[in-house]
Amino acid sequence: MKKQTKLLLGTTALVASAVALNIRNRKQAPLDTVPNVDLKRYAGRWYEISKIPQYFEKGCHCVYAEYTLNPEGYVEVNNACHKGSPSGKLDVAKGKAFPIEGSHNSKLKVQFFWPFKGDYWILELDPDYRYALVGSPDRKSLWILSRTPTLDSAVYDLMVQQAKSKGFPVERLCLTDQSCYT
Repeated sequence: MKKQTKLLLGTTALVASAVALNIRNRKQAPLDTVPNVDLKRYAGRWYEISKIPQYFEKGCHCVYAEYTLNPEGYVEVNNACHKGSPSGKLDVAKGKAFPIEGSHNSKLKVQFFWPFKGDYWILELDPDYRYALVGSPDRKSLWILSRTPTLDSAVYDLMVQQAKSKGFPVERLCLTDQSCYT
């Protein structure tokens, strides 16, 4: 095949992919978050009940996040998990979360490695701050969190239904092994 033909085919494929991605993204409704989050109440330990798998959590068991409100207005984040097995080495990733102006603390940008930041949007939150549904606006990241290592199955099912209604691929959710704590 001639070099010019290969270049034309490659360019056509790239343009077609970009158009398809753009059409797919336009079909998703805007993602609503909770109206307001009190970061002082949100601070503390949250256990991961389930998630859409992410590369950075591969091999993690007994996952939790510890959030501490910093006086400068950001949240210190310590994500921890046991690598390989529930008795494996504790691995802790330290980062910072910055509330997005105008979101009333329901949308944050989380940074573990400068200059990269990820979306952390609080989509559902129990009035007593006992459990939460957190995700990203592209719907590729989703976590169901609880203040305890386990969550009542009726509450879990409700959170899954809420995620599904928001357009998340809930069939990809995986329960997190929290056997270290139970």
